[in-house]
Amino acid sequence: MPEEKKSQQGQRIFIVEDDTDLAEMLAQYFSQQGYVVKHAGRGEDAVHQICAQPPDIAVLDIRLPDIDGYEVCYRLRQNRQTQNLPIIFLTEKREQEDKLAGLELGAVDYITKPFDIQELRLRIRNTLRRFQRSAMVNPITGLPEGILMKERLEKTLDNGRWGVVLAEVNGLNQFRDKYGFVAADDVSRAVALMLTNAVQETGNANDFVGHVDGSSFLLVTSLNDCKKLARRCEMRLRASIPYFYPALERHRVKDMHESERLRIRVASLAADEHTFSDLDTLFAALSRQK
Repeated sequence: MPEEKKSQQGQRIFIVEDDTDLAEMLAQYFSQQGYVVKHAGRGEDAVHQICAQPPDIAVLDIRLPDIDGYEVCYRLRQNRQTQNLPIIFLTEKREQEDKLAGLELGAVDYITKPFDIQELRLRIRNTLRRFQRSAMVNPITGLPEGILMKERLEKTLDNGRWGVVLAEVNGLNQFRDKYGFVAADDVSRAVALMLTNAVQETGNANDFVGHVDGSSFLLVTSLNDCKKLARRCEMRLRASIPYFYPALERHRVKDMHESERLRIRVASLAADEHTFSDLDTLFAALSRQK
C-alpha cells in the first residue's frame, strides 16, 4: 500500500453537498483513497450528524436547500465537540467577500467549483496532516497527549528504570455542569501547571507530563523519584482544591459531601515493583492503585 494511502486509512470525511451526483462521486473517490466517508444533503442534518459523531474533516458546500454552509459552520463552531473541526468550503461562489466570510467563521480552506479532484484530495490531506500535528497537544493545558504520550510511555517501559504517576481530578464533570466550561478549563490548566512545576522541582530533565483525558494526567519520571514526586503532587493538588471554586464558596468546600466536590486521586508505579508488556496493563494497574 502506498505510504500516503496508508497514512489516511480510516480517517473520516463528512461531505455536505446537496448535489447527489457530485456527493456520490466524492464519496466513492475518497472511499477508494482509504477514507471513511459520510454525507448529508441538508445543513440541519449535517449539523446533527457531525455533532453526534465528529469526523476528522468536513467538506461543506455553501449553497444548501435549508440553512446555508455559513450557518452550518457557525453552529459547529458553537459546539465544544466540533469547535476545532477543520472545514473546507466547497462552492460555486467566486467573490472575495464570500471567501472572506467563510474564513472569518473558521473555515481552514476554500475551493471553488468546478474543481480538480486531485487538488481537493491534496488540500484535504495537507489539512489533516496539519491538524494531526496540532492534535498531539491538548488545546486547554498545552500538554502532550495522544500519539506523543503513547510514544513516550512505550520508550519508558523499555528502559527498566522508570516510574509513573497518575493524577486524576474526579468530579470535574459535575463541577463543569455547575460552574461552566471556563471554570472547568481553568481547573485543568491549573492542575497541569502544578504538576509541571512539581516535576521541575522534584524530578529531572528527562521527566514528562502528559494529558491522558479531560481529568487525568500522567507523569513519567525515574525509578528513584517516583514516590517522592507522587507525594508532592498529591499534597499540592489537595491543598489547592478550595481555590478552584469561586471566592464566595471556598469556605463551604470542606463541608461538601465527597461526591459533590472535586477529589484528587494519585497513584504511582515503579519498575522495581511491576513489569508491564503494554500500556493497557500499565493503566489497569494504575487504576487498581487508587
